[in-house]
Amino acid sequence: MNGLDRIRLVSLRDKVMSAEQAIELIQDGAVVGLSGFGGAGEAKTVPLVLAEHAKQHPLKITLATGASLGNKIDGRLNEAHAIVRRYPYQADPGLRKAINAGEVMYIDQHLSEMADNIRHHNLPRINVAVIAATAITEDGQIIPTGSCGNSANFVEMADHVIIEIDNTIHPILEGVHDIYVPKARPNRAPIPLIHAGDRIGTVGIQVSPEKISAIVLNDLPDTSFNMDEPDQDTLAIAKHLIQFFEAEVAAGHLPQNLGPLQSGVGSIANAVFSGFEHSNFHHLEMYSEVLQDCTFDLIDSGKMTFASGCSMTLSDSCAQRVMQNFEQYKDKIVLRPQEISNNPEIIRRLGIIAINTALEFDIYGNVNSTHVSGTKMMNGIGGSGDFTRHAHIAIFVSKSVAKGGAISSVVPMVSHTDHTEHDIDVLVTENGLADLRGLAPRERARKIIDLCAHPDYRDELNDYFERACQRGGQTPHLLEEALSWHAKFEETGNMHKTA
Repeated sequence: MNGLDRIRLVSLRDKVMSAEQAIELIQDGAVVGLSGFGGAGEAKTVPLVLAEHAKQHPLKITLATGASLGNKIDGRLNEAHAIVRRYPYQADPGLRKAINAGEVMYIDQHLSEMADNIRHHNLPRINVAVIAATAITEDGQIIPTGSCGNSANFVEMADHVIIEIDNTIHPILEGVHDIYVPKARPNRAPIPLIHAGDRIGTVGIQVSPEKISAIVLNDLPDTSFNMDEPDQDTLAIAKHLIQFFEAEVAAGHLPQNLGPLQSGVGSIANAVFSGFEHSNFHHLEMYSEVLQDCTFDLIDSGKMTFASGCSMTLSDSCAQRVMQNFEQYKDKIVLRPQEISNNPEIIRRLGIIAINTALEFDIYGNVNSTHVSGTKMMNGIGGSGDFTRHAHIAIFVSKSVAKGGAISSVVPMVSHTDHTEHDIDVLVTENGLADLRGLAPRERARKIIDLCAHPDYRDELNDYFERACQRGGQTPHLLEEALSWHAKFEETGNMHKTA
């Protein structure tokens, strides 16, 4: 199929134009909604042409997406000084530097809330939506590519819609999406999703043809990713989790297949989930955001029967294998808009077990997943808060040290709090697993220090905790020392007292 063949509503073919022509719709000060989630499914040609245009003809836009973008789109737009405001999530080193320098205003948001915040005027209206598509159907539905993200919502809310027909994406993806858009309040009904595999919407994004202002053909592939192989630490984390789940099933607290699972994004989470391949669990289900390599490895091994997500972000080798044999996966996966994949109502209804990655956590179970030393943004909270607050069991994993041991991931007090102790059930490092359910703060501290902290830092943590307990309080702290570990690292490059 060529690009025009993918536009099956023939009357729309007259709207095909170059990216240079299409960007005339994007004016200085515009709010631009761009498809894409986790580096998959983003429109590419239009934003990259816009970045080049902005170098010669300066303009500033507010950029809204589903999550992070590939193809260095954030970085290229930032280099052109075209982004004045960005939300809800990013992962580009150049943009990160601009955010931390205060040059770009970054709104770090729970991914489930973004669409409603625009729909109900907590965020500005989308002026132009730029959406990647594998095809436009005979009845005008937009078939997304490798992610759904906020695309359906941007189309619904935008003044102008630009469609990028992505010739690099195999049309076999058509049929894997399930597009459901809730009505605005107060006329919203319950979302009728009872099981992870339910289909409740349409195969594409419904839009009036008159709303489509331009169609651009794209031949740039999505960004490729490489996942780190599991190492001894991530294998140990996976082992602790498997043992925990086995005990929960044996006690009758969880079903044999555990219930639907959610995985955070990145190499650690991917490696931890790969541990299920060597477990005794079968008929696993996933209800998550990003379907990574581990998802398809578990399907291939027969361990996982179904996976629901918002995006597919795969390494080169896995993507090649999956796309060459996609027919065998097509009835085992579904991609949904992020306000459905991350919806708190559904997460609580399904009883999700959420497994996410922490930068650091403290002795009472508060988790920092976004800020280095409390001030420097890494990527963003993403969907971890959506799942953590509403999960049946909320789990965070982390290696116990970083930077060759110069940083302890277990600290007296987190330098930034994304997830409070009230929402955290289980913490895991390579050293052990702390089940915090039903424990008071002082009990939680003992478990976290003894089971999760690295041995090199355990004595220092115990010393801090014991002296804090002498001072008293429900959650004992030495305020003058609580962040001294971070301050010492900023000064010397090492958290150890003796460094």
